[in-house]
Amino acid sequence: MSGEKSNPNEDVKTFKDLVKEVHQTGLCGSCGGCVSFCSAGELSAIGFGADGRPELIDEDSCLECGICYLICPQIDILDSELRMEYSWKPPFGSYKRIVSARSTDSDILSVCTDGGVVSAIIHCLLELKIIDGAVVSKKTSQFTRKPIIATTYGDILDAAGSRFTGITGVEELSKFSTYSPTMFAVKDIANMDLLRITVVGTPCQVHTVRKMECLNVVPSHIIKCVLGLFCLESFTFDASKLNDVEEVLEVKMEDIEKLNLKEDLILKLKNGKNLHVDLERMHGFVRSACLACRDFANDFSDISFGGLGSPDGWTTVVIRTDIGVSMYQEALRHGYIEELDDPSTDECESKISHFAQLKRMRTMER
Repeated sequence: MSGEKSNPNEDVKTFKDLVKEVHQTGLCGSCGGCVSFCSAGELSAIGFGADGRPELIDEDSCLECGICYLICPQIDILDSELRMEYSWKPPFGSYKRIVSARSTDSDILSVCTDGGVVSAIIHCLLELKIIDGAVVSKKTSQFTRKPIIATTYGDILDAAGSRFTGITGVEELSKFSTYSPTMFAVKDIANMDLLRITVVGTPCQVHTVRKMECLNVVPSHIIKCVLGLFCLESFTFDASKLNDVEEVLEVKMEDIEKLNLKEDLILKLKNGKNLHVDLERMHGFVRSACLACRDFANDFSDISFGGLGSPDGWTTVVIRTDIGVSMYQEALRHGYIEELDDPSTDECESKISHFAQLKRMRTMER
């Protein structure tokens, strides 16, 4: 006998299948959804390895239920259910309104990437006690961030804006990424006295949350609102490629204050200048998991956000669900945000459509 644990239901795919189909093909994005479910369910069969990717750490605790496999954003088994649940339609899902808005808070505006609407809405929801916390990512040093559950105004300010970030768990500056592993913090929610949570995430992270909700598994029961970020692709590279990246960007990493993605990669430098870099030039540094992602506009979120289509200093806001309408209106009504008087919503819609189709087409080609 091999001694290997047998699966009583061979039709159910388990974490080992996830390793074969997603990890070994280079498609694992380390979103952490599988770990979040397994930890919140107090099984803890899956944990994070030294490289930041999920791994089977206690095979005896694994129930081989297959939920980790189903909620992976790279597995499409539940996609038809999600499209039906959220009345998805091409090219970037259903929505009720598209607006350009910005925070009215000068402190948020001083650190945000676009108009700071995500931070402003979270601030409003916390102060009105509509939520108990928000899963965001906090800057820990010039090039590193870690996911946290924000419960204070200070936490919100720490999480505002986009910068090159390091993979969680790396002690030295050896790996860079524009991807923030938000779901790492979701696994801790069940152990805290927080019953109403907002999650801020990229399409892959939101996809995982919605699959958890679809299967009615913990900790999705306390996630009350999902705020999604536009995402064409994220970049990652280690220290050995630092010179190559700086050559493409035509600037030293230490000179970058923050970055933004619209039609191109926009770098805000510490000297106040902005540099624009064609995304095609960054192709060699795209995270492998992003190559298989088809979602640009975060189609399954309650509200999705990005700078695309709006003037500088404003955020394009795609309000999708009844929950999204309620959360947005609370922030607007209480003066946490303001709308652009004469927004070009047609331009916003056109640009979002273009990039949604572009991402889907690139994925098919790859």
